[in-house]
Amino acid sequence: MGAAIIILIGLNVAILVVAIVLLARKPKSDAAAVEQQLAALNAAQARVEAGVKDEIARFREEAGGVAARQRQELGDRLKGFEDSTLVKLGQFSELNTQGLQQVRGTLDAQLKSLQEQNSKKLDEMRQTVDEKLHATLEARLGEAFKQVSERLEKVHQGLGEMQNLAAGVGDLKKILSNVKTRGVFGEVQLERIIEEILTPEQYEKNVATKPGSNDRVEFALRLPGRADEGEKPIWLPIDAKFPMEDYHRLLDAYDAGDLPRIDVQQKSLRATIEVQAGAIRDKYLDPPHTTDFAIMFLATESLYAEVLRIPGLMEFLQQKFRVTITGPTTLAAVLNSLQMGFRTLAIAKRSSEVWDLLGAVKTQFDRFGEILEKTQKKLTEASNLIEKAESKTKTISRRLRTVQLLPQEKAELLLPEGEPLPEPEDDTPA
Repeated sequence: MGAAIIILIGLNVAILVVAIVLLARKPKSDAAAVEQQLAALNAAQARVEAGVKDEIARFREEAGGVAARQRQELGDRLKGFEDSTLVKLGQFSELNTQGLQQVRGTLDAQLKSLQEQNSKKLDEMRQTVDEKLHATLEARLGEAFKQVSERLEKVHQGLGEMQNLAAGVGDLKKILSNVKTRGVFGEVQLERIIEEILTPEQYEKNVATKPGSNDRVEFALRLPGRADEGEKPIWLPIDAKFPMEDYHRLLDAYDAGDLPRIDVQQKSLRATIEVQAGAIRDKYLDPPHTTDFAIMFLATESLYAEVLRIPGLMEFLQQKFRVTITGPTTLAAVLNSLQMGFRTLAIAKRSSEVWDLLGAVKTQFDRFGEILEKTQKKLTEASNLIEKAESKTKTISRRLRTVQLLPQEKAELLLPEGEPLPEPEDDTPA
């Protein structure tokens, strides 16, 4: 179809060219002939166009048939390709399925082998761990049983010691049931505390603090007296008391939880303490030979705490009997305070001696100043003499410049080294 169109166009162009050439060559008288030729050309062109149209129609029919055949062939080919593709896909799926089955079988075999190996290793590890745990458990149990056995033995020994201690406590209770023995125990306790804090010069035992009395207190502290009384000591009486019967009855009342009985036993203990405080005041207090107060020492802290628990008892004893109650701890604190006071008094006493010593030093220092002044005067005179000797030496040296020097041997013969020099002249005014 494209070729026919091209031929038609070429023919039209040729006819046009021929017409133009004819018109250019022929004169106007031949116009009719030209027109005839042009009409012939037009008729030829019409025939050509009709042939071309027929050719185009035929070409279209052929092209439609060719397109149909091509579509049919393309459809057939597509169907064949589809069928082939489906066959190949089926084959690939089958091969893939077979490959997956083979891979699954391989993986199952490897997993089974791995599980068997892990199980075997776990069994070996479990056996090793069981053996170690068994050995460790046996060792630990052996050590534990050994420690338990040792501790049971120690507990058994401790029980034996507790029995012995209970027997000793019973013996001590029997001993302390005696009033005289309790007094000795309190006195020993008091002496131990005093010895630890004070020096032997600061206290005495069994002192008759009241002149003309035969009553002697267990311990008395020696306090410095006044100078106008000849430095006589002032005594501070300390007496130990141990009212065990009232205290034990009060403890029994506490254990029973009997409030009326507790009140009765507290009053009984208070009455006993008041009686003993009155005895201390009457026997041992005698100002100015003693202090205006005394100390009652209770041998145990529990007894001291129980006495403190009685309301108003401490203040009553201090106001009426001038007696202060102390336990082991409070007595140590009181004695430490007194020790500090003793040191302060000793320092004050020594201060006068220090002043006397400083006065003597001052006197000697004044004399030393006079000696220094005389020494300085002598040194000044000696310095003046040395200056004069130096001046004369320079004068002699100037005059001896013209004198000829002698050899060393002759000079030593004339002036031996052992010969003393002449004494310098005393130019100082008389």
